Amino acid sequence: MKICFATNNPKKIEEVKAALGENYTLLSLKDIGCEVELPETGDTLEYNAFEKARYVYDNYGVSCFADDTGLEVEALDNAPGVYSGRFAGEPRSDERNIDLLLEKLKGHANRSARFRTVIALILEGEEHKFEGIAQGEITVGRSGEKGFGYDSVFKPADFEVTFAEMSLEDKNQISHRGQAVEKLADFLHSYF
Repeated sequence: MKICFATNNPKKIEEVKAALGENYTLLSLKDIGCEVELPETGDTLEYNAFEKARYVYDNYGVSCFADDTGLEVEALDNAPGVYSGRFAGEPRSDERNIDLLLEKLKGHANRSARFRTVIALILEGEEHKFEGIAQGEITVGRSGEKGFGYDSVFKPADFEVTFAEMSLEDKNQISHRGQAVEKLADFLHSYF
């Protein structure tokens, strides 16, 4: 089955492809000819995920799913949340986002955080939502070279390593996106 993942982020595509398995051909935005920046005008993950999925479905007529992910840090009143990708402003930069996060957490004993992913699926016109949450904490510095975003400073609960130190397979088993994709995959497997 062919389905579009409304992203051009190659790391996200790689993660989701590994989780969905070989029964699916995952198309990127580029694969369907979508060259525009998808809208993300909401102040919730749910709103943004559905806004992106609806844009692709309405303009390209393909079944698709979109995700939005936020890092919610307890000591920062759940910031950066929906603004995680542009926490340090434009142009977007993982490195600057991490620098700002670590700066804001200086002196905070509470480093509890969670990643939350919402996937919005539009399949043959019907809308479905899947969510995944990974609890953990923010480390005091970067560790690891794998992954993307805040992976090098996020240590999941019950682990001694960051997401950036894990193999893709290990990360997918416990990550927020991995959980949401597993729910998506279970739904798709039961649907077809």
